[in-house]
Amino acid sequence: MARPLAIIQMIVILIFSIIIHEVAHGYVALLRGDPTARDAGRLTFNPLPHIDIFGSIIFPIMMLIMTRGSLVLAWAKPVPINPYYFKEPTKDMMLVGAAGPASNTGLAIAGAILFRIGLSETFLGGFLTFAIIINLLLALFNLIPIPPLDGSRILQAFLPLEAREKYMRIEPFGFFIIIFLLWAGAFQWILFPIMRGLFFLLTGVRFMW
Repeated sequence: MARPLAIIQMIVILIFSIIIHEVAHGYVALLRGDPTARDAGRLTFNPLPHIDIFGSIIFPIMMLIMTRGSLVLAWAKPVPINPYYFKEPTKDMMLVGAAGPASNTGLAIAGAILFRIGLSETFLGGFLTFAIIINLLLALFNLIPIPPLDGSRILQAFLPLEAREKYMRIEPFGFFIIIFLLWAGAFQWILFPIMRGLFFLLTGVRFMW
């Protein structure tokens, strides 16, 4: 069971990380010609416009209970994207989708750099450890190719049109598939070992979780 301080650290880092994730989506969409997220006021680090009642509050509480405080994952309200603004919709949607996991990967690498230069031995050690772990998990989780996760936006760009249309029909059922995989322990047996390997690669420390 995680200590209350550790739970607070996880929640703070998680909120910050999912906001960065969503802003990255919106900013890349803007660079590709879609101002929808900007016009909706979503290119902001203020957490209030990003809060999703289920994904940002209910689901994290469920995870804390199910994992006895050892893990928390969440998501923010997706930024609005209008692909009709894109000149190359398939390619641009792939880039927008990849931006979220890329931002979390960047945060994990930044945390690892601070970890390696010795800040892990200071009061920031707990924050840095959780920053690396949570952002690695967010990147890996969102790269799962189940619509509407970001991995599906990347994969669909490489599929023929007919296969892409059939593949994206899974999206209304994607949430239920994710919940089933969570319940079945797929994340524990697949994502966690990959996360531990990447954590060791970045920090040189073996993390037993």
